[in-house]
Amino acid sequence: MIAKKVMAEIEEGRGISQMFLDAVALTEKFGAENVYNFSIGNPSVEPPEAVKQAIIEELNTQKPMALHSYTGSYGYADVRNAVADHENKKFGTNYTANNVVMTVGAAGGLNLIFQVLLNPGDQVITFTPYFSEYKCYTMNVDAELVLSGTDGNFQPLLDEFESKINEKTRIVLINSPNNPTGAVYPEETMKKISDIMEKKSAEYGAPIYMVSDEPYRYIAYDDVDVPYLPKVCKNAIVANSFSKSLSLPGERIGFLIIPSDVDDYQEIYNACNTMNRTMGFVNAPSLIQRAVAKCLDAEVDVKGYEKNRDALHKGLTEIGYECFKPQGAFYLFMKTPLEDDWEFYRRAQKYQLVLGPGSGFGGPGYVRISYCVDYDMILRALPKFKELWDEIQADQK
Repeated sequence: MIAKKVMAEIEEGRGISQMFLDAVALTEKFGAENVYNFSIGNPSVEPPEAVKQAIIEELNTQKPMALHSYTGSYGYADVRNAVADHENKKFGTNYTANNVVMTVGAAGGLNLIFQVLLNPGDQVITFTPYFSEYKCYTMNVDAELVLSGTDGNFQPLLDEFESKINEKTRIVLINSPNNPTGAVYPEETMKKISDIMEKKSAEYGAPIYMVSDEPYRYIAYDDVDVPYLPKVCKNAIVANSFSKSLSLPGERIGFLIIPSDVDDYQEIYNACNTMNRTMGFVNAPSLIQRAVAKCLDAEVDVKGYEKNRDALHKGLTEIGYECFKPQGAFYLFMKTPLEDDWEFYRRAQKYQLVLGPGSGFGGPGYVRISYCVDYDMILRALPKFKELWDEIQADQK
């Protein structure tokens, strides 16, 4: 018999699973060229050439057993030092290797820091809409995800946020640029959130940590500023990855930054060493650790994503759909002309459109559209969105 907690997590993830299954079924029926799959956040921009060359160089110069051996749970010391130096140059910090833990992607980093900081019954606050698997990550440690709302531009409602904090609050989880909305939280907002956290920490006599999930940090548009949260909040811990910044989602490589001035730094850092091993990760993948350390200044070309964003947003709003224009990431969160976003999702499939129901992201009445796809597919899909719009408008007359 499957464990009850696992069944609960399966239920939480059923929406995303359904999208994948429906995309496969439509592709088998109509052919890939006739299906408009906007459901997956898989980068469509190729990794920088520097990544390929770094992997080849490592394979050609390192002794195989040295390259493929265990690295220690923190990761290679020289790789951690390179990551620290890169962060220092970018953000004016003073990290060393002892502020860095190499992780199995940002998701591995989040699960690791949750294991270290959360007791059963503790609470994590995040803002809606949110990446749906956050709920599963908190369930993994028998903690609770508490949702706090946002306004029409998907910016945090600070009064509501403050009201949600209580003696069980342990982590405030930030995702900016945000999945699924593409919204960026400005520095002024983050300072206010930090101030509220400090006030509540003093009130309850226990630290509240800000954990910043940053896989989309370097995918931002229109010169928007993505604030670096350890500069804003004393107790900020960063989870980042190279999945989007270098288009390497399948390589599962990321890192945690644990600044030395966070409360209980040494205990937290030491615990990450133990838990990375005992959770089953053991260590981040060894070859790709070495490779990314040589590519920290490389970047993917976000102009392709920006071109897709502009075409999709313009095309949908001209049809009549209501859409927030994303400032980062590669998702557009569109309001559905039907109150039930799952019904809209099902009707969209009549036109071979595969979207992400907003209810699965804590945003009912919306769909997430992943525009990390070929530009040509967006152009071919827009007439289908128009046919769907016209059908719904005719039904509503």
